[in-house]
Amino acid sequence: MFRQAILKKVVPDVHRMAPDLNSGFVHLTVQRAIHGIGPLPPASAAAEKQLAEQDGDVERAINELIENHVSLAAAQGFVTNIGGLVTMAATVPVNITGLALIQCRLVAGIAHLRGYDLSDGRVRNAILLSTLGEDSIKELVKKRKIPGTPMVIATAPAYDPGLDKLVAAEVTAALVNRVLGKRAASTVVRRIPVAGGVWGAGTDGYATWQVGKYAARELRTRTVQGELVEKSGWRRR
Repeated sequence: MFRQAILKKVVPDVHRMAPDLNSGFVHLTVQRAIHGIGPLPPASAAAEKQLAEQDGDVERAINELIENHVSLAAAQGFVTNIGGLVTMAATVPVNITGLALIQCRLVAGIAHLRGYDLSDGRVRNAILLSTLGEDSIKELVKKRKIPGTPMVIATAPAYDPGLDKLVAAEVTAALVNRVLGKRAASTVVRRIPVAGGVWGAGTDGYATWQVGKYAARELRTRTVQGELVEKSGWRRR
């Protein structure tokens, strides 16, 4: 009931955010994920609450964060896919924005628990990149489109403002392709409205679980990776 109440209040805010699905919207998304939106408290507050509930055990708190955000992602996936093919044009932007908001909030919470400063531009870019998942990150690093993994970016010696647009463009394209690909795969299912909602809940929930698990592996405790950053010789071209 609590998650349903949150969703009813958050979805209208997502509708207002959704029309501008360009490379700039992801920065607004991560900002709102960090600072909170509607009934959703800031990512750090949600993380601290879980840490207190788990008696200071960071790993258990992270697992609870993942579980909670998977539930939220599944709920918004159901709502934005339940209408079937008729509502597809209207709900695609909302689904993209809602999923981005929930996943950014999850990664931000994990980063906070691991000792990262969420106001740092490097960390915010790392949060956004983490939502792409491990396979996409490896491909981008291999093609030298990004300097390294989210961990490398979060602990870089200096903040590179020029990286903002590059990260935003990659994340925006991935989010759009992810949601549209899901819609294409579920064309037959979406002919039955409720079945489309179940499909959307499952795919968005699973995608969010993957993002959370990747972020938990990637964003290790802040103080142990300084040497790794110094060994990265990448320069943005």
